[in-house]
Formats: sequence, structure tokens, C-alpha cells
Amino acid sequence: MGLSPGAAYTLLGVSPRELEGAVVGLEDLWGRQERQLRERVAAATAWEERFTLVGGFLARRAAQGPAMTPEVAGVWDRIVAHGGRVRVDDLAGSCGWSRKRLWSRFRAQTGLTPKRAAMLVRFDRAARALRAGGNAADVALAHGYADQSHLHRDVLAFAGCTPGALAGI
Repeated sequence: MGLSPGAAYTLLGVSPRELEGAVVGLEDLWGRQERQLRERVAAATAWEERFTLVGGFLARRAAQGPAMTPEVAGVWDRIVAHGGRVRVDDLAGSCGWSRKRLWSRFRAQTGLTPKRAAMLVRFDRAARALRAGGNAADVALAHGYADQSHLHRDVLAFAGCTPGALAGI
């Protein structure tokens, strides 16, 4: 299961940008709340009880945490809806912001620039298609890559392997 940037921002309680490049334990983020949750989960006698404890904790955090601004949430939704095949200028125009303002606000709330987010969404869709047995050339064309070598470069950059290895071939 994935965690959207908006959910990460809300649940973590800090901007993902503040965590960039760092490995941070949940205790460092949530302090006493994390310790209490860990103790309650350890004391639970059944998995269902543990899942209920964690689910309730995350629901409370989601209700109390910071939310992405409507503009940033809308831009994220548009990136996802278009499979990452969007121009940053069009995204900025869609929320009435300059490109620079969008870049700054989006990165502060997601930890990514809009362009990087679009690249990752496009890559995720292409990777899923490759794993489902799609031909690399067809996948590249279907997901907005200039050609198969462009897809190959992104797979190497994001997954550290070739498209064939990613597909399990």
C-alpha cells in the first residue's frame, strides 16, 4: 500500500522536505505518542487488536495533522489523474500561481518538485505495466516516454535495474 504525499504530510506532522535525505524514527517525529502506541501494541494479545490500535492512532493523527493546501492537493490530484503527463506551467496556471510559487509550495508540502512528482507518477504507471507483462516499447509509448531508451533511463534511475529485470524477465 502506498502513502500519498498529502497523507504523509498529515500523518508525519512535518513537511517531507524537512526529512529529505534523512532516516528518521517515528519516535523522533511523534515522541511520547509513538512510545505509548508501541507499548499498547506490544501489550495487545491479538493481531486484530494491534491493527485496531494502529488504525485508530493513524486516524487521530490524520484528523489533527496539517493538511495540504487546496492548491497543492489539486495539483497532486491533477498529476495523478494525467499519469504524470503534465507540464508544470499548466499546473501553475490551474491553481493561479506562478511557476516559482508552485514549485516552492509544492516542494514544502510534498518533499518533491512538481516535475519530480510527475516523473515518479509516470514511472510508477510504466513500472506497473512492465510488471504486468507489457512490452517495453509499447509501455514507453503508452506512458509518454519519448522512446524505449527514455523509459530505460528512468527505470535505471528510479529502480536501479533494467526494464526487463523490473518486469521479472
